[in-house]
Amino acid sequence: MQGFGVHTSMWTMNWDRAGAEKAIAAAVSYKMDFIEIALLNAPAVDAPHTRGLLEKHNLPAVCSLGLPEHAWASVRPEAAIEHLKVAIDKTADMGALALSGVIFGGIGERTGVPPTEKEYDNIARALTAAAKHAKSRSIELGVEAVNRYENHLINTARQAVEMIERVGADNIFVHLDTYHMNIEEKGAATGILDARAHLKYIHLSESDRGTPGYGNVPWDEIYTALAAIGFKGGLAMESFINMPAEVAYGLAVWRPVARNEAEVMGNGLPFLRNKAKQYGLI
Repeated sequence: MQGFGVHTSMWTMNWDRAGAEKAIAAAVSYKMDFIEIALLNAPAVDAPHTRGLLEKHNLPAVCSLGLPEHAWASVRPEAAIEHLKVAIDKTADMGALALSGVIFGGIGERTGVPPTEKEYDNIARALTAAAKHAKSRSIELGVEAVNRYENHLINTARQAVEMIERVGADNIFVHLDTYHMNIEEKGAATGILDARAHLKYIHLSESDRGTPGYGNVPWDEIYTALAAIGFKGGLAMESFINMPAEVAYGLAVWRPVARNEAEVMGNGLPFLRNKAKQYGLI
């Protein structure tokens, strides 16, 4: 999980054989250091096929997910454990390095009231079991802090750190996202500094989830903070163009946020790469 990567939603959200072939070929053409694969349906993924493609192109991968409602860890920890074990196994079978994202809950999970200690107890229980299984498969787990409109449980870097330290496993890290940070943190640098001891992965996403450099994320502040902590983890561009209805609903994306791939990859990707080079991160 080092260098510059891209979320494969740029090309597909359906990780079947055709989607894998398209996304991996595209990522290679853009000379990405790694890709992030969304596991919306982990059991259906043809792991040997993906592993073969990744090995052919010498392309590392990270997987990500949000838990489905039947496996929300806050209320159904046992179901969450089983769901995460399947995803961890699929991640390992593909030859990927980590499983990250909203591994503690659902995208769109909200109760309408503040989180309870019971919810956090259940999440810690699920993540403890998942971390143990992940370690047996040499997989790391990432906890992504997301904004209050998508989940009510872990919204800030500090909350992610608190959960990781509560679990106490050495194979869990913090995953931040500039889109969520732009909503939740007191300042862009604050979240990065709060997570510095555990931060290994960050989504570089614009304020509207569209083309980086065309919104109001304070990119120089982000990169300055990453450089200040000596960040050596994965920098993953995450921009959305085409999403299935259930994903768009969870993310509350109701209109196109970028015109096309050419706009994002032709303008946003060079913008982010140049900033990373400017601050000595790649």
